[in-house]
Amino acid sequence: MLSIIIPVYNESENLPVLLEHLLRSAKAPDLMEILVVDGGSTDDTRALGEKFKAANRVNIQLLQSGKGRAKQMNTGARAARGSILYFLHADSFPPKHFDRYIRDEVEKGNPAGCFKMQFDSKHWWLRLASYLTRFSWRASRGGDQSQFINRELFDEIGGYDESYVIYEDNILINELYARNKFVVIQQPLKSSARMYEKYGVWYVQYHFWSIYVKKWMGASAEELHAYYCKVLKK
Repeated sequence: MLSIIIPVYNESENLPVLLEHLLRSAKAPDLMEILVVDGGSTDDTRALGEKFKAANRVNIQLLQSGKGRAKQMNTGARAARGSILYFLHADSFPPKHFDRYIRDEVEKGNPAGCFKMQFDSKHWWLRLASYLTRFSWRASRGGDQSQFINRELFDEIGGYDESYVIYEDNILINELYARNKFVVIQQPLKSSARMYEKYGVWYVQYHFWSIYVKKWMGASAEELHAYYCKVLKK
């Protein structure tokens, strides 16, 4: 079974669309489960999840967790029954037959990886950034590309580091690259550019680079979170 784990917080606009997309796009929907992990939404995200569950024959769990994607994704992983975990952001839409592509890679001996990504934007920089995600370079990785990993390897690493409120995806990816356990599936996942549209492409890109450099220079999880809140969580 493939366990799709979706951390959400005030995602009433995206969640129903994503759930419909997953059902339409899966090659074998009977062999997957969906775990939506809410971090304390104040909108009707959870109610919409319940409505979708009632209206569709789908294996879906609606869970509550403390706020923070690392906490939410670990909560989902603990409740998941599948041997393959697939962590997906609420505004990222995997390609048709995504489940088959993931299973194929695991069967070939690749226990972890992601899809290449395509932003839903025509801005030249975001198009270039999207193009670069097809390569295996560590610098081209991020949580927006989604993350599949088999349960055994996830447990060996210890899951997501909950001390990181941001950058948690990169911490896990670093562990996978250190073990040489990562593959990029050459099918495009479409991801929202909503933060770039809200704050401006160059503003967001500069501060994402700054966070990356700060971590490389030894900044703590608390320092990265404080910086993010100051410049991007207005």
